[in-house]
Amino acid sequence: MKKIICILSVMAILVSCTDLESEMYNVINPSIFPKNQQDAEALVTAAAYSVMGGPGGYDAGMFRTNYYGYQTVGDMLTDVGDIEWAGLGLPDLQNVNLTVSSSLVLPLYGYGRDISKMTLTIERIAAIDMPQAVKDRLTAELHCGKGWLGYLLFDWYGSIPVAPLEVLQDPLNEEVLPRLSKEEMVSFIETELKEAIKVLPANYKKGDANYGRFTRGLAYTVLMKLYMHVGEWAKAEECGRELMKAEYGYALVPEYEDIFTFENEKNEEIIWALQCTRNGNMTAWHAHCVPSMYPTKNPNITKWSGFRVPWAFYNTFDPNDRRLKVLIGDFEGTDGVRYNEEAPSLILDKGAIPIKYGEDPAAIGEMSQVDWIIYRYADVLTALSEVIVRKNNAVTQEAVDLLNTIRVRAGITPYTQADFSDAADFLDKVLLNRGQELWWEGCRRPDLIRHGKFVEFARKYKGSTTVQDFMTLMPIPQSAINEGKGKVIQNPGY
Repeated sequence: MKKIICILSVMAILVSCTDLESEMYNVINPSIFPKNQQDAEALVTAAAYSVMGGPGGYDAGMFRTNYYGYQTVGDMLTDVGDIEWAGLGLPDLQNVNLTVSSSLVLPLYGYGRDISKMTLTIERIAAIDMPQAVKDRLTAELHCGKGWLGYLLFDWYGSIPVAPLEVLQDPLNEEVLPRLSKEEMVSFIETELKEAIKVLPANYKKGDANYGRFTRGLAYTVLMKLYMHVGEWAKAEECGRELMKAEYGYALVPEYEDIFTFENEKNEEIIWALQCTRNGNMTAWHAHCVPSMYPTKNPNITKWSGFRVPWAFYNTFDPNDRRLKVLIGDFEGTDGVRYNEEAPSLILDKGAIPIKYGEDPAAIGEMSQVDWIIYRYADVLTALSEVIVRKNNAVTQEAVDLLNTIRVRAGITPYTQADFSDAADFLDKVLLNRGQELWWEGCRRPDLIRHGKFVEFARKYKGSTTVQDFMTLMPIPQSAINEGKGKVIQNPGY
């Protein structure tokens, strides 16, 4: 998968983020490209993968590691995320004050056009002479990309316009499309993911040349999240149980801190991660969270001192929780000063440092080659525990056991059924435990919304006086509303 990054750098020129339909037909001449299997693989890589985290490094794609990404923005709107910086549009996230001028929540909407790129690419590779198995896999990757991107945008913005192939085949006819209905959007995402599931392999093991490409495990994970989003608990349960089958090979890594290290990349807990390399896509996580006086083994790491986990959430952890090894609330700096909640200075005044990831031993500056994890098995197991209780409206021993998987690993006391007064109490505890496990991984915002607590927690823990019920969806950029010519309607409240 590392070689894909080089392909992305070249192919990004061919499939830029400008006007999608005309770009594909004006820049890529179908009579010249694609012509063979190598062309098809390059085109699919550019169309389906660059949108998630492309050759622009930490400042590109849905999962960019700066303060524009799906994970970072999502968590910063919740009780598990804050940032020491001001300006740059960040106060809107810190205060949960979303408007049509909130610059940090608008850019990801533009990636909706990449769904059209993938639709066109499916058509383009259909006529290429290559082994059918390869063609089927590449087509399935595009279906997975379409469904996954559709889900991510649906989670943030609600339904979006989705162009059918016949519209894309006539780029000179500027047809304005309305947003799909909620039912149509859900059906679109579900259909695309199920098409991918029919063909994609369950998983790729470390060392496989295709490691990092989309898999059936990824497609089922996204499908499970979709079903949880819309309250289809029985279907979500089926997805979770599917992912527990031996053919996928997923398992929890014994030590939490080892999940995120350079030395333990491609471990069995990872469902999908952005592949990072020194000569391609890289992240800048430590640069965005580590303060200058925090001691690191590699002295060449740039430290901008930004992201934090607020003290109120940090203090929900058991002091013996092993996850606190990489969530730093107390340290002695290289300046000889001790920093913690009682003596935070300006370094820890917003909260603890979400180190999480291991250092890149070869890093010079802000860029890191440590793979950026998007989904992992602990997310699935804890989500399944929630789904089982929601479906049955009762706490079962299986649900308790599933939730305990992360508590046992963290070295804290596992629950018994007697610890839960009822299903509602279990759901409150699973919400807390998922937050303690998945901080700064982009799960907290959808979790809070699903539990009906997004607005409540914004007021209680972020002190927001501006949050409104409608802010569970992001505003759509005004440029998209203008281009929609009355057919693209803004989300309610904005």
